[in-house]
Amino acid sequence: MNTSKSLYRDAMTGTFFVIGMLSFMSGQFILSTLLFGTASLASNLNLAMPAHI
Repeated sequence: MNTSKSLYRDAMTGTFFVIGMLSFMSGQFILSTLLFGTASLASNLNLAMPAHI
């Protein structure tokens, strides 16, 4: 388990979520929808790792 990649993914997801919340509160609904969608995809997708032979 790569903790640095997991930490990067968690930081990216959290950043998108916080920016999405701020955008939603300021009335920028299209931007907040895109950011929430990006945060959802980043937290649920498993990124492909190169095979080590």
